[in-house]
Amino acid sequence: MPDNRNCVRCLRAAWAVGLCMLLPPLASAAFRPPAVPLITHDPYFSIWSFSDRLNESTTRHWTGAHHSLTSVIRIDGTAYRLMGEQPRNIKPLEQVSLEVLPTHTNYVFQGAGVRVRLVFFTPALPGDLDVLSRPATYLTWSVESTDGKEHQTEVYFDAGGEIPVNHGGDPVIWGRFRLGDEVALRMGSEQQAVLQKSGDDLRIDWGYLYLTAAHDGSSSQYVGTRTSALKAFLETGALPDADDFRAMQPYAQPLPVLAWSFALGKAGASPVSRTVVVAYDDLYSIEYFHRHLRPWWRRNGAGAAELLKDALRDHDALEKRGEAFDRELMTDLREGGGDHYAQLCALAYRQALAAHKLVADVDGTPLFFSKENFSNGSIDTVDVTYPSSPFFLLFNPQLLKGQLRPVLDYASLARWRFPFAPHDLGRYPLADGQQYGAGEASEEDQMPVEESGNMLIMIAALAKAEGNAEFANHYWALISRWAEYLKEKGLDPENQLCTDDFAGHLAHNTNLSIKAIIALGAYAKLAAQTGHEGTATEYEELARGFAHRWAEMAIDGEHYKLAFDRPGTWSQKYNLVWDHLLDLNLFPAEVSRRELEFYKNHVNEFGLPLDNRATYTKIDWLAWTASLAGSKDAFAQIFDPAYHFADVSPSRVPLTDWYDTVSGKQVGFQARSVVGGIFIQMLDQPAVWKKWSAPQPK
Repeated sequence: MPDNRNCVRCLRAAWAVGLCMLLPPLASAAFRPPAVPLITHDPYFSIWSFSDRLNESTTRHWTGAHHSLTSVIRIDGTAYRLMGEQPRNIKPLEQVSLEVLPTHTNYVFQGAGVRVRLVFFTPALPGDLDVLSRPATYLTWSVESTDGKEHQTEVYFDAGGEIPVNHGGDPVIWGRFRLGDEVALRMGSEQQAVLQKSGDDLRIDWGYLYLTAAHDGSSSQYVGTRTSALKAFLETGALPDADDFRAMQPYAQPLPVLAWSFALGKAGASPVSRTVVVAYDDLYSIEYFHRHLRPWWRRNGAGAAELLKDALRDHDALEKRGEAFDRELMTDLREGGGDHYAQLCALAYRQALAAHKLVADVDGTPLFFSKENFSNGSIDTVDVTYPSSPFFLLFNPQLLKGQLRPVLDYASLARWRFPFAPHDLGRYPLADGQQYGAGEASEEDQMPVEESGNMLIMIAALAKAEGNAEFANHYWALISRWAEYLKEKGLDPENQLCTDDFAGHLAHNTNLSIKAIIALGAYAKLAAQTGHEGTATEYEELARGFAHRWAEMAIDGEHYKLAFDRPGTWSQKYNLVWDHLLDLNLFPAEVSRRELEFYKNHVNEFGLPLDNRATYTKIDWLAWTASLAGSKDAFAQIFDPAYHFADVSPSRVPLTDWYDTVSGKQVGFQARSVVGGIFIQMLDQPAVWKKWSAPQPK
């Protein structure tokens, strides 16, 4: 039979040309992120700048709560603010550039005869789980003269006491200890309520924040109030001689901080640099069916001392690896989707990872739990894993496996009595059983077709990435049960929720039907890979028959309906992308051609709406729909409005995936892992997918 994928691509040339005339011109200047990632490790240790300039506002946790980082530089005795809005009476040094790369955020400031580079480096290297799981970010200041003269310079940095607590006024304790020649500062909550709370708009209130740097004789350290630390630095260029050991008295004293300063000496034509490490040891990270699990980096008995020593020891080597990683990835992203696509992917990169926590199960198995940020707070949500899965399929399939395994093990228990896949495992960080909808009590507000389809598609994609279906074979009875369910219920879904549950229940959802059909085809492919030849033949024929019936049931003139029983409606058929990514080719080429042609007349300034019911869209689904276009240029024409949104949106939050295509404002959600879905364009390039998903050299 003809290759539907190639047929579709032959028919799409006009799409790119047509859309060019509809889109407004996009900014060609430097990209302005809606929020800038600074320290991004997991749902609790995640600090961002919500403004254009690092020195015009307080840095924040992704939820918006203040997690303040402050930096000041003295140049020839005059102080200038680099980071944070305090002290307000100090002039900010002019910020002249900002660049966000996958593992780096680079700021440049200039004035008073010097140029200052402030770099945040999180070695988020997905192929190295030991490094990826290490909750330590490097901040490096480099100062050089711009006027041919030498300038005496000192740098100040502190991390605020709001970081290790849920609310900024909660009491903290602090201290210091030695790491051989180095000094480390520590601060944590007084109560240490380990894994005692769960929910969405929460920060951590256990574990300890650390600050350290390599010993070089030029630094001073202080644990006490920000007021005292800054007063001494502004007067002398150094910190107080002794720490403040008074007990914290909320509302009666300034914010306590961990503070560090460096005397850089005379900065000339050659840059002078210093680096600090900001780290967080949460002791225990996840409760998994009432077992408290350690973070992955702690699995062999390491503690805070080892964390900090390893971070200091590895800085130079990791910096080289991170720079090389950024260069190579940005090159591939530009070649695959264009400059704007590459910049948006760079912004999404650390966000996608930082909405997860990598832990070790009791037998040493890596488990990778997501948090459904600013949505429901659920943990390991299947329809959050599904849109983010392209990221992990691309960079390390082991991380996707670490998300799927807990769901599969949970659904294998007798307590999960339904014939379809669960929605979640609880509310972060407590993975003790589904909480969404009616939980385990009934089928009310479940997502049966959605989650079952998601699981089968992701397991098949994992098998493609790994070149075998061993993982599927281990759970064969369970996934066969889900396939049987989709065989009965998937073609014309009943009134139920899908992943776009904010739009409410919908019966006869055509896009959900596509998902079920592709999932059945994916199951057929898995059956063939695992030696179930009869099952493979049966389900492939079933899926192909369903796909052709779908095309007849959903047709509505020149496009396809939102729901089978609703003429005059439309929706993005983003689930179609897996038909060619998994080499299934179930649907007639005409389906994609008609849809892409129809979409051209419904694009707003900031993109194509999700469907006809509202003007909002989802950035992940927009990328998936764009990937149907079949070429780099056609993809860019559909997806570029998402870049335009991020570049000019008045909603200054970590990249939202749900926004209005007319106003450019956030509708809901922020800092979610689903932005990893925009990497799906890279999966459409087999050589690139194979290169990045292969084990990476360390």
